[in-house]
Amino acid sequence: MQNLPSFLISFAVAFLLAAILTPLIRAAAVKKGYVAHPREDRWHRKPTGLLGGIGIFISLMAAWQVGGLVSGRYAEFILLLTPVALGGVAIFILGLIDDILDINPHYKLIGQVMVASVMVFFGVQVNWFASETVNLLISIVWIVGITNAFNLLDNMDGLSAGIACISGVFLFFWLPIMSSDPVLVTSIQLMLAAYIGSLLGFLIYNFNPATIFMGDAGSLLIGFVLACLTVFGKPSVASGETLFHQLSIIAIPCLILFIPIVDTAFVSFMRKKFSRSVFQGGRDHSSHRMVAIGLSERKAVLVLYAFAAASGLLALFIYPLDMGIGLVVIALFMIIVLLFWIYLANVDVYNERPGGPDAAGWFVPVLMKAGYGRMLFSILLDMVLITVAYYTAYLLRFEGDLGANFDFFLKSLPIIIAFQILAFYIFGVYQRLWRGSRLGDVSVYVKAVTTGTILTMLAILFIYRFRSFSRAVFIIYWGLMLIFLSFSRFFFRILDEWIIRENRNGKPVLIYGAGVGGQMVVREIETSNGCGRYLVGFLDDDPMKKGKKIDGYPVFGGEERLDEIIAKYDIKEIIVSFKRNGPEKKKEVEGVCARMGLDVTVTRMRLIIEA
Repeated sequence: MQNLPSFLISFAVAFLLAAILTPLIRAAAVKKGYVAHPREDRWHRKPTGLLGGIGIFISLMAAWQVGGLVSGRYAEFILLLTPVALGGVAIFILGLIDDILDINPHYKLIGQVMVASVMVFFGVQVNWFASETVNLLISIVWIVGITNAFNLLDNMDGLSAGIACISGVFLFFWLPIMSSDPVLVTSIQLMLAAYIGSLLGFLIYNFNPATIFMGDAGSLLIGFVLACLTVFGKPSVASGETLFHQLSIIAIPCLILFIPIVDTAFVSFMRKKFSRSVFQGGRDHSSHRMVAIGLSERKAVLVLYAFAAASGLLALFIYPLDMGIGLVVIALFMIIVLLFWIYLANVDVYNERPGGPDAAGWFVPVLMKAGYGRMLFSILLDMVLITVAYYTAYLLRFEGDLGANFDFFLKSLPIIIAFQILAFYIFGVYQRLWRGSRLGDVSVYVKAVTTGTILTMLAILFIYRFRSFSRAVFIIYWGLMLIFLSFSRFFFRILDEWIIRENRNGKPVLIYGAGVGGQMVVREIETSNGCGRYLVGFLDDDPMKKGKKIDGYPVFGGEERLDEIIAKYDIKEIIVSFKRNGPEKKKEVEGVCARMGLDVTVTRMRLIIEA
C-alpha cells in the first residue's frame, strides 16, 4: 500500500488534534454555559459540556488536508472529495446552530434534505437500481437517514463515536475490494484515516464516564460523512454480475452501518407501537434497554461495539464468498440479531401497555392481533431455520457446488417444511415457553426433529422413489436442525443467565453449601432477577468441590477461607443452604463471623409449600 504513510500521518494528526482540542473546547463550553443538563428523557445524570463536535470537525478537516499535502497528489485526492467536505461543513454548521439555539427539528430536517440533494447533484449517490430516478431518491433518503441515525445513536457515553469509528475502519478496508478505481479509493481512505483519528482522539474524553458530548454538530457530521463515503462513486450493478453480487452491493453498506440502522428502526417501531413520537427523546434505545436489564453502561456500549464489529467483518468477507455460503452466513447472523432485539423489545421501559389495539398500525399483522402472535413468530422462524439447515446440509454434502442438486433441494423443501412443522406441533414444541427452556426439553427437540426428518424421507421415497436424493443430506440436516432449534429456544435463557451474572446491582452474597440446596438458591436468585443480590460463589466443606464450578459459579473452599473471601469480594450476606441441620449450621457460621469481627448477615434457605 504505497499511500500508507499518508494515511498514517493523516490519522496521527487527527488523533493528536482531537486529543488536544477536546479538553480546551470542553472548558470553553462549560465557561460559556453550553452544557447538557440532565432531563427526564435524557440519559446523563450531571451537567456535561457540549460542543465536542467542534474538535472532531477541526481535527478531521485539518488532518485530511495534511494527508493530501503529504501524499504529493493533493489535486487528485483532495479535490475529488471537496463536495463531501463542503457538505460536511454545512451539516456541521446546522448542528452547531442547534446546539447553541435549539432550533425546531423540522428546520434541521429541511436543511439536511437540501444538503443531501446538493450531494446527489455532485454525484454522491447510490447506483443500485436500473432506474436513475429511484437511485436519486434513495440517495437522498440514505444520506438524511444515516445522518440522523448517528444523531439518535448518540444516547450513551462513547456509543455514537465508537460505532462510527468501527464503521469507518471496515469501510477503509472494504473499499479496495469493491472498487477498481485506485484514485477514488485512496481519496476516500485518506478522509477515513482522518475521520477515524479524530473520533479516537475524542473518545478519550467521551467514553464512559464522559466529560464532554459531541452534540448535534458532531453526531450529524460523523453520520453525514459516513453516509456519503459509503455510496460515493459506487460501481454500477452490471447486468453480467450474479444476483448475489448485485444484492451484496446493496447489503454491504447496510452491514457497515448496521447498528445505527437497526437501532433507528427498532426505536421507531417500538415508539410507533406505544403511540409515541419518533422525534421525541427517550430512554428506549437498545443501549438503554441493556442497562435496564442489568448491564453497566460500559458493557452495553461494548455489546453494541461487538455487533458493529461482527457486521463489519461480515461486510468485509461476504463479497468474495460463494453465493450459497454467503446467504447462509447472513441468514444465521440475522437470526441472532432478530432474537437479541426481540429480547430487548420485551424490556419494560415505558411502564405502560401499547396504546390500544391499533396502536402499532400496519406494523402488527392481523394474525398477531387475533392472538396468534407467539405461535406465528415461532412457525415463521422455524421455517427459516429449516430452510437454512436443509440448504446448509446440501452445501456440506456437495462441498458447496449444488449444480443439478439444487432442483432436488427445491422440490423437497416444501415437503420437509410441512412435515417438520407438523412434528414440532405434535411433540409440543410450540407449547413451551422459550424463557422456561430446560435441558430436558432437548429430548423433545430430538424426537420432533427425528420424526420430521423420517416423515420427509418416507414422503420423498413415496413420491420420487428417492432417486437422485442423497441420504447423507438428511443425516447432516438432522444434526444441524437440532442445533438450530435448541439454540433458538435456549437463546433467551442463555441471555437471562448471562445478564444475571453480569449484573452487579445489589449486595454480594455467598452460598454456604454447594449441594442440591445451594443450586436451588442459585435458581431462586437467577429467576427472581437477583432479589437485590448478586451471587459471588459457593463455600463448601467438601475438599473435592474446591476449585470446581457449579452453575457457572466458583466453589472457593470451606469455612477456613471465610474471612479471606468476605474481605476480597466485600460479601454482605451468607446464605446457608443445608437441608439437614440448617439451623445448627446457621448458628455455627454466625459464631465464626462474630469471632472474626465480620459484619455479615447470615440467612438460611427455607422451602415453604402452602396448601
